[in-house]
Amino acid sequence: MGVVIRRAGESDRADVVRLLDEAFRDDPVSSWVFPDAEHRRRRHGALMDGFFGLALSEGYVDIAEDGSAVALWWSVPAGGDESADEAGEEGPAQLREAVDPDNARIEEIARLTGEAHPTDRPHQYLHMIGVSPERQGEGLGSALIGAVLERCDREGLHAYLEASNSRSRTLYSRLGFRFTGNAINLPDGPQLWPMWREPERSGTDGGDTGRFA
Repeated sequence: MGVVIRRAGESDRADVVRLLDEAFRDDPVSSWVFPDAEHRRRRHGALMDGFFGLALSEGYVDIAEDGSAVALWWSVPAGGDESADEAGEEGPAQLREAVDPDNARIEEIARLTGEAHPTDRPHQYLHMIGVSPERQGEGLGSALIGAVLERCDREGLHAYLEASNSRSRTLYSRLGFRFTGNAINLPDGPQLWPMWREPERSGTDGGDTGRFA
């Protein structure tokens, strides 16, 4: 049975933020950003809310019709533009101020991932993808990613993401993503693997969870 996917909007904010908060609150990267569990419980949702807002302004958000899975994509132009520069420079500082002013790691992870992010070719950037904990393993993430990769293959678009664990890295490799060769090492924290995908001429694939997954 297929997964019905639609484009999310502002009216979906509360549901999307709740899903991302549940899916990623105990993720290694989120745990690095917010080392104290109680503080993370209080502030993590605000960070997910900020990410949702950035996705709406810089790209788009795809959601399963039943609300069980969501993917945040950015459309990144070659060489960047003014809005991309703001997201890459001013954006992290503004996000930190809105979410957790004393937490330098919010800016630090943005800086490190930004330095690794390719800028020479336009591409679709999978920033985050989350699946409700009770629905994981059902192929929902695969359906969300696969829909975008089909379009990438049809239109000759590249795709990019950061895998945050060996399981997701393996899954993305099956979809045609390849490790760029330069890992992102969070200080005293987990490692991220930047992965790039060339468009495929011969068809489509599916996928699973993305950064923070």
